[in-house]
Amino acid sequence: MSVVRFGISLDASLLERFDSVTKRKGYTNRSEAIRDLIRGSLVNEEWEHGSARTVGTITLVYDHHTRELADTLTDLQHRFHKAILSSTHVHLDGHNCIEVVIVRGRARDLKEVADRLIGTRGVKHGRFTATTSGEGLK
Repeated sequence: MSVVRFGISLDASLLERFDSVTKRKGYTNRSEAIRDLIRGSLVNEEWEHGSARTVGTITLVYDHHTRELADTLTDLQHRFHKAILSSTHVHLDGHNCIEVVIVRGRARDLKEVADRLIGTRGVKHGRFTATTSGEGLK
């Protein structure tokens, strides 16, 4: 890997805020933080195109006493079995559960899986986290 140095110009107050965030997040220098921001932008670009092979997680929180909800979620996961790598189910208390589903496939297909699971009646909260397989990122 060859390293290229370049300079950027920023307003002093913007740089001060950036340095504060960089320190709080534990980066050892600005270059590491900027590389991370660039990678994040490239991952977002993959997702915008919709056809890239990507990965992500779908997190669902729900009351397992909700009638037929567990069966519906299981049926949906079977329907989308090609995209689902794994799921983990944890009992949070006497009523509430969290389920994390790890998915892989084309971005637009994973969005569909996430929308269907999160939009299921009885799901209290859901979040889809899109990321990348890491191919092409250094």
